[in-house]
Amino acid sequence: MTNRPTIIEFVEHYTREYAEHVFLREKIGDTWTETTFAQTREQAHFIGAGLMALGLKKGERVALLSQGRNLWVTGELGILYAGAVNVPLSIKLEEASDLLFRIQHSDAGMIMTSEQQLPKIRKILPQCPNVRQVIVFDHLENYEDREIGIDAVIAAGEKQLKEDEKAFEERYMSVKPDDYANISYTSGTTADPKGILLTHRNYTANVEQARSVVGIDLDDVMLIILPLDHCFAHVAGFYTMMSYGGSIATVPVGKNAMATLRNIPIAIRETRPAVMLSVPALARNFRKNIEAGIKAKSATVEKLYNFALKNAIAYNKEYWNRGGWQCWRYPLVRLFDRLIFKAVRENFGGRMKFFVGGGALLDIELQRYFCAVGMPMFQGYGLSEATPIICANSGEAAIFGSSGRIVANEEVKICDGDGNIVGDGVRGEIVIRGENVMAGYWKNPESTAKTIIDGWLHTGDMGYVTKKHPGFLWVVGRFKSLLISADGEKYSPEGFEDSLTDGSPYVEQCILHNNQNPYTIALIVPAKDNLQAWCKQLGKDPKSAEGQKLMLEKIQAEVDAYKPGRKHAGEFPEAWLPKALAVLGEQFTEQNHLVNSTMKVVRGKVEQYFADRIDYAYTQEGKNLYNEKNMQAVL
Repeated sequence: MTNRPTIIEFVEHYTREYAEHVFLREKIGDTWTETTFAQTREQAHFIGAGLMALGLKKGERVALLSQGRNLWVTGELGILYAGAVNVPLSIKLEEASDLLFRIQHSDAGMIMTSEQQLPKIRKILPQCPNVRQVIVFDHLENYEDREIGIDAVIAAGEKQLKEDEKAFEERYMSVKPDDYANISYTSGTTADPKGILLTHRNYTANVEQARSVVGIDLDDVMLIILPLDHCFAHVAGFYTMMSYGGSIATVPVGKNAMATLRNIPIAIRETRPAVMLSVPALARNFRKNIEAGIKAKSATVEKLYNFALKNAIAYNKEYWNRGGWQCWRYPLVRLFDRLIFKAVRENFGGRMKFFVGGGALLDIELQRYFCAVGMPMFQGYGLSEATPIICANSGEAAIFGSSGRIVANEEVKICDGDGNIVGDGVRGEIVIRGENVMAGYWKNPESTAKTIIDGWLHTGDMGYVTKKHPGFLWVVGRFKSLLISADGEKYSPEGFEDSLTDGSPYVEQCILHNNQNPYTIALIVPAKDNLQAWCKQLGKDPKSAEGQKLMLEKIQAEVDAYKPGRKHAGEFPEAWLPKALAVLGEQFTEQNHLVNSTMKVVRGKVEQYFADRIDYAYTQEGKNLYNEKNMQAVL
């Protein structure tokens, strides 16, 4: 490869180096199929040549809307081999306007889609005159106007390669490192989505950078649960795995989103992955399921589990300093690992080495927990504009609570509001420079100029570095997420929110709010099943007024645990602890657009959606814990 390879060079190199090793794993019916690196390259060639035969021009955009599957990967590679640009779209975009905007804004001339997603495309296609071809991944008995099956594209590609292979080679060899590979759209939480322009070199550079902090063994299997449209799955997923000679498996698609979710634990047991990509919301669900399984066994097993967990957490400390004077705990760690945690890991296939966490801040308690059970979940940090990896913890070097080591060949500085570099341990905006920084925003020079200044990407995220741990970065939240008190003081709320939801079985979700108000409030989504079960254990009826009050008091007690003299005293500044609770009867979900594709709560949309409850919480009546709205929300 050259010093600045394109994705094409990258794929050609590694699919030849690991030609006979398995790269793609997909379940068809009841059987997991295996596709080698060489077969992956061959299919990408067929699709790329087929797209050329259909008239796809170099630099043209192709939208891709499909669940994770082999054809997602080879479809994207085919687009890139044809010299075109992939526009990956989230399958969680339900509204026609969201899809329509991206397809129209990107000027897509073709669309690749699955049969399951095809109805969405058919609905908006009359409004997309520029789209001349819709390529369907699944065989249909009847195709509508402008539709064609992927088999026909592959057949056209085979014919093209037999008749004029040189034209295809000339096309893909004409692709340059700075040519666009993807237009990856933001979620558009505050305005129209922005199309992030990622070049071929952005991707290959970030894979090189990722390899400087995270290692994978030959033939390791990664189960990709996260959406393939996100560049986190691109880089940390299939491109990095390709570079190590590993393989990727995708979760079998169900008839609907819930059916696909139910396929996740089955896929884990069957593929027995060595590594998975995760986000905090998934991590919390994994932990809850583990602990529910332990509790269902017996009281004795639960006590042993809790003792083993406490001992392992104490031994591991902050990972980088594990052991030390507590080395006497190590024999107990080994013993209980065999007796208790080995069985836990069997539910994850028994080969899990570690998780890679991203998408949002991962609470330190979750990091300690998964390390204790022998499946470390290493926090990383990045954003799509950085393709996306900026830093990551790993088994070789990790500090719980940090976001990890800064990748190689990337500069990071922490700046104040005026752009000046701040001192050791001082919080400021994270600003980066490197070959992984995006080319800009598609058709949006104004936003590009505000975000990339003199080659430096201003992330909008807040963090700090320390001399004690050089090379590590701590990310503490978004500048846009800051609470602002009435006197103008600012505070990042993510730490408290994550700690409360991770540590309390009675709080499902939490968002703090203070926008120059006299006090902070907490928007709380209660864990109703747990609350009602707790209420019944006290011999009270959850539907009675007495039961409702008890459940609200339980939520209040969980929040008050952070006050002076309580269990979590001192973990967060007292001045920013919530003085009023708005208990909500509706969860933050993707369906109501309050959670994005990586299952991260979108703060601005939550505040807009529940604006009336926020206003109410600042009234005398709303500040009362037992107000009518709170009482109804726990039922």
